[in-house]
Amino acid sequence: MTQLPLLIFCMLLALAVWNDLRTRRIPNALVFGGAVVGLLLNSFVPPGAGLFIQPFGGIGFWSALAGLGVGLGLLLPMYALRALGAGDVKLMAMVGAFVGAWPVAGITLLTLLAGGVLALVVAAFNGRLKHALNNTLQMLKYSLLRSLAGEIAKIEAPAVASGRLPYAVAIAAGALPYLVFGAVTGRSLFA
Repeated sequence: MTQLPLLIFCMLLALAVWNDLRTRRIPNALVFGGAVVGLLLNSFVPPGAGLFIQPFGGIGFWSALAGLGVGLGLLLPMYALRALGAGDVKLMAMVGAFVGAWPVAGITLLTLLAGGVLALVVAAFNGRLKHALNNTLQMLKYSLLRSLAGEIAKIEAPAVASGRLPYAVAIAAGALPYLVFGAVTGRSLFA
């Protein structure tokens, strides 16, 4: 029983990565179905510290729902800036339904770091690293100038995008250290 949630979670992440790499989309059925499974597992598995750590057990419906909300809320601003797609945001919410609020916050931080590395690797591979770095510099420069002029220092999307990333890869890479640490030590990486 202790391996079933891990297998389900890894299967859902793998399907999300596969779909994102293939079509640059993450199906709603996958993330909504996965979120429901995460909520149900955490609600009906006997209580414990988490589905992937010791003592094995569900964290309860409300903690799982809080994780879903935190996962959604942390990436929603990036969706509003058009830096991420809606599927990426919903995938992080699904992750939160499996792990809870504090772990999904840590996984989000690791995901953002992995996403930055992924962006640099993809841009370098496609010969667009200079363009991507120039876009970043321009966005930061205009934000700083707005701030100095007394306006709200917001970062707007560049006029010419430097490409789309399969961000499910970054989300999976952000979740992997949490899963590995839990499997090796039996403790949560973000407790």
